Amino acid sequence: MATTFLKPLHAGKGRSIAQALGRSTDYVKNPDKTDGGQWISAYQCNPSIVDAEFLFSKRQYESKTGKYHKDSDVIAYHMRQSFRPREITPEKANKIGYELAMSLTKGNHAFIVCTHVDKQHIHSHIIFNSTSLDCTRKFRNFWGSSFAIRRISDILCLENGLSVIENPKPSRGSYGTWLGEDKPPTQRQRLEQMIDNALTAGYKSYEDFLTAMQTEGTEVKTGKHLAFKIPEGKRFIRCDSLSEDYTENAIRDRLDGKREVKRGDEQKKFSAREYMRPRSLIDIQSKLAQANSPGFEQWAKGFNLKAIAETVVWMKEHGISDVEKLALECDAASESYHGLSERTKANQARMKAISDLQRQISSYGRTKEIYVQYKKLPRKKQAQFYEDHREDIILHENAKRHFDSLGLEKLPSIKALKQEYAVLSAENKRLYPQQKAARKKMIDLLTAKGNVERFLEIKIEQPERKKQQEASR
Repeated sequence: MATTFLKPLHAGKGRSIAQALGRSTDYVKNPDKTDGGQWISAYQCNPSIVDAEFLFSKRQYESKTGKYHKDSDVIAYHMRQSFRPREITPEKANKIGYELAMSLTKGNHAFIVCTHVDKQHIHSHIIFNSTSLDCTRKFRNFWGSSFAIRRISDILCLENGLSVIENPKPSRGSYGTWLGEDKPPTQRQRLEQMIDNALTAGYKSYEDFLTAMQTEGTEVKTGKHLAFKIPEGKRFIRCDSLSEDYTENAIRDRLDGKREVKRGDEQKKFSAREYMRPRSLIDIQSKLAQANSPGFEQWAKGFNLKAIAETVVWMKEHGISDVEKLALECDAASESYHGLSERTKANQARMKAISDLQRQISSYGRTKEIYVQYKKLPRKKQAQFYEDHREDIILHENAKRHFDSLGLEKLPSIKALKQEYAVLSAENKRLYPQQKAARKKMIDLLTAKGNVERFLEIKIEQPERKKQQEASR
């Protein structure tokens, strides 16, 4: 069920064309949204410097036509194509987005397709240059273009066995509006559901509740306001911004049994839904022909000369004088980034294990007295006692099994676990900026390496790879 829209991009007041292009392209290329840049494709442009290429074509346009940019001129067009959750893979979504852009531009405009996978619904952002490849004309948006784009998108979706919106509404609603009852839960709704799950698990104390939330991968912030950040969430959500049953005071009252939340069939339950993939039996016409781009080769040669010159200047500024040095720098940057990444991931895994162990120790201590009474009773009375205290006995036995799986002969203190958790958390906070900087350096070096390889038509072998090849001979 793909939805599409087309939006013209302007420089706007107070910023240059370069700033406007850079801001838009940086957003769609965000590595956190594209699996580290895995789901990015481009036509007649280099994704790493696409904003510079678009800007250069506009200067060429002014030189060839004598027409200069006005504030009202469109510098690029932004399309978004969204798909129904669990119906499509990122690879296929990116391919369909590429075909959509090619069909609309007829191969006369450079474009970039970035598929985002950070939401429950996979969607592609397409930005294409308003200036043509031969730098002699511009793309003119036409009346009814939205209908034409939707028509092309529907054809591509049907050809690939995807569902489409048969009777789209004329209003420009959000993606959730199109999904209606099938729309996935928001982050706030997911947080409320996680709070409900923790409160119905039998915890009696506020500290146990917070530990249970941490065990599920949720970050907790206490102090003046209670706030949580759910797994894969972008920011903390304060409880006083949720529904009235989920404020800090309401949570404490629910733990003490002073507050009840009405439940019933009318209450909507949010969970991961398994969406069926419809199969189309409609016979669709063949795909639209892709036109060639006259005059592009001459423009590309000129731009590539400029791009390699900028790369050489960058290398000299960073003390890289030859390809061997570039290969060594790439290898060191990759090793540094992956080392930091593995370290932070290991810390996160240990922090989760600590939270889980804290929860089990708390459950074990709270239910120990009841379990001792249960074991002292004769068998005839154990059955009734078990029914009366089923939840506590199960929690106690689960805790014992957890300790046995870890091979613990003596339980660590909660204080020691909290101290270890605090040390790991502080270390990760210190490492995250280093990891981000190392990743940026690695990407810059790999981009320079790719430019040199393409321009000189050579293959720069990584030092580690050379050693492995020589060792295998």
